[in-house]
Amino acid sequence: MTRLRLLQITLAVLSLPLLCSAREAPDDFVEVVKLDPSIAIELPYATKNNFCKRKLYSIERCFLRREVAEALIKVQKDLKKHGYSLKIWDGYRPRSVQWEMWEHSPIPNFVGDPRYGSKHNRGAAVDVTLVTAGDHKYVEMPTPYDEFTHRAHANFIDVRKEIAERRILLQQMMRKHGFHTIQSEWWHFNYKNWRNFPLEDVSLQELVDRQR
Repeated sequence: MTRLRLLQITLAVLSLPLLCSAREAPDDFVEVVKLDPSIAIELPYATKNNFCKRKLYSIERCFLRREVAEALIKVQKDLKKHGYSLKIWDGYRPRSVQWEMWEHSPIPNFVGDPRYGSKHNRGAAVDVTLVTAGDHKYVEMPTPYDEFTHRAHANFIDVRKEIAERRILLQQMMRKHGFHTIQSEWWHFNYKNWRNFPLEDVSLQELVDRQR
């Protein structure tokens, strides 16, 4: 083997960790089900069944920043021990969609002002509920998704015991792995390092195309 060829091989081997690191950077967008297909995905904003009454996403694909998605997978593993699975209602949301929501319903504490951006626009927030593990059957939670009333508050007390216990379990598992809820929505959780990720307006379809 020539010295030149040996040098080429050595440089290629040394570059592998750097290439892998670049491909798996914590601020990369990743499709959640590609990392854990046991997580249920149902995005109302990809349908007309949402508070805007129109499709806001052209496709039903859920993305998060890699660091956020990997933390969510740890939540999923813990929930399975209790017989539950996560169902994601929303993850990364393009900022242009945030503007559409705000123009339809400019409700502070429920719809983030797009001038400042939402944690969703950073790929660092997730809207989730619980379903049964394995078969993803419905379990009752305090309210349906995007019910903009006091009943949606994270600590609303006028709910049946078993519903309150599920909400507490979800909150505990999410907090354990770096997520924090907001007062107005029991289903919404921000990841602890959300400031590390910039606001984005790339479409879901473009993120899908990047994966090819």
